Amino acid sequence: MHVIGGTASTALAERISRELGNSPFGIPFLKRFSDGEMYVRIGGRLEGDDVVLVQSTRTDEDVIELLLLEDAVREAGARKVFVVVPYFGYQRQDRRFAPGEPISARSLCRHVELDADAVISVDLHSPQILSHFSKPAFEASGIPAIARLLRERPIDVLVSPDRGGVDRVRRMATLLDRPWFALDKKRIDSDHVELSFPSTVDYPTEGKSAVLIDDVITTGGTIVEAAKLLQKHGVRAVSAACTHGLFLRDAFERIKAVTDEVYSTDTLGNPAEKASVAPDVAQILRRLAPS
Repeated sequence: MHVIGGTASTALAERISRELGNSPFGIPFLKRFSDGEMYVRIGGRLEGDDVVLVQSTRTDEDVIELLLLEDAVREAGARKVFVVVPYFGYQRQDRRFAPGEPISARSLCRHVELDADAVISVDLHSPQILSHFSKPAFEASGIPAIARLLRERPIDVLVSPDRGGVDRVRRMATLLDRPWFALDKKRIDSDHVELSFPSTVDYPTEGKSAVLIDDVITTGGTIVEAAKLLQKHGVRAVSAACTHGLFLRDAFERIKAVTDEVYSTDTLGNPAEKASVAPDVAQILRRLAPS
């Protein structure tokens, strides 16, 4: 099985190749034509081989690169193409909210799967997104990767910044054998939230070490407010952990200012990248193409 890493996921692709038993690993050649269009070329012989393409689609350029790479791999004679999209862009628009809008998540699913035999992503925005694929599609979880990292840290309690993350923090708590609770959140506007401790929490937080668990950190507003709230309740040390660290604008710096540590997986390159989803993605790939 050959593994090819796009520019958005080169490091993760190499880790996946090692997890697959040091499978052949390659990086495509990319350049821009004078009119701005992208040129890609892959090296090596792929006739009759299974190929894994790894490329997050955070930006429009990432999407175009992935589509061109899929076509290049098919042209090179690959037997099967497994596309790994660690962070699946456009997934938040998974329904039409106003007349005239596209269902962006569905559109991207249809295009990504065109030259793929199967698609793998990590911690999708909603389970409904998998239903937009007509070919086999799988979702790896970022929770085990974060758990492997946190198992080596002194942690007393796990906290979800809102009720929407209850299943996530509960699963993490099971893996780490730690207590957990979720904060109550009221959204004021797109940039501001109001958080409070739920009345049902009877866990003593004074002097404890807590980790905020989320799937995506975008602007960091909720995490910052959650960290401040925990500190007001006597928490000694606060960390934040997520699968996808977008950290738009100055989000990372603002979170660092109110936390002791910030952790994310390697689905997106960022300063908090400390846990890898490579073992979890490789586990699915081995099921798709057993040696």
